[in-house]
Amino acid sequence: MNECQIMIVDDEPDILELLEKALRIEGYHNIAKIDNGLTAIDACRKSRPDVIILDVMLPDLDGYEVCRRIREFSLCPILFLSSKNDELDKILGLAVGGDDYVTKPFSPKEVAYRVKAQLRRAKYRGSPSKGEEIRIGELLIDPEGCGVRKGDITVDLTAKEFEILQYLAENKGRVISRERLYETIWKEDSFGCDNTVMVHIRHLREKLEDDPVSPNYIITMKGLGYKMVDPNEK
Repeated sequence: MNECQIMIVDDEPDILELLEKALRIEGYHNIAKIDNGLTAIDACRKSRPDVIILDVMLPDLDGYEVCRRIREFSLCPILFLSSKNDELDKILGLAVGGDDYVTKPFSPKEVAYRVKAQLRRAKYRGSPSKGEEIRIGELLIDPEGCGVRKGDITVDLTAKEFEILQYLAENKGRVISRERLYETIWKEDSFGCDNTVMVHIRHLREKLEDDPVSPNYIITMKGLGYKMVDPNEK
C-alpha cells in the first residue's frame, strides 16, 4: 500500500468521491477529503500532505488564496482543478505557487497520473543523491533540503521556484532558453510557455535580488533566455 498522503479540496461531493476512487485504484489509500479552504489550510499545516488537489472555486476562500497561504509554510505539490480554461487563470494558478493546472471536465485517471508525476518529482527533490550545496554569491542553495539562504536570511520559495533556481544554478554561466526551462521543470511541451516562465522568473528576482529591475543573479539574455551568474565573478 502506498503511504503517501493526498489531500483533495473541493466543495462538490461527487468530485471528491470520483477522485478518491481513481486514486485508490492507483494504490493511494491515505486520502483526506475537504470541502472548504480554511479547513484545508489548517489540515495542511497539521498533517503535511504529500500532494494537494485543490479546486479554484471554493465556498469561502478561492483556491488561489488557499495556495498562497499554504505556500507560507509548505512546498508540497499543489494541483489546481478549475472550470476556468482561460490562459490568464492558468498563469495565475502557477504564479501563486501551483505546480499543475487541470480544467474541468477532466479524466479522473489523468488527474491520478498527474498526482503520480508530482510525487515522483517531489521524491527526486528530496533525494540525497542530488548533490552538494551550491553557493553563488550570497546565495546558498541546498538541493537535499530544498532550502535557500541569502547571507543569513532564509528565502521562502515555492516548489517550482526552487526547481527553476536549482536548474539555473547547476547550469551557472550557461544560457537556458525559456522553452528548455519549461520542458525541464514542467515536463510538458513548451508551446505557449513564455508567460508562465516569465512570471516565475519575476517572482524569483523579487525574492533573491537587491534590485529586481537590475538583477545580479538571474540575467535575461534578450531573445535567448536566462543565465545564472555570480555577481562576485563579473
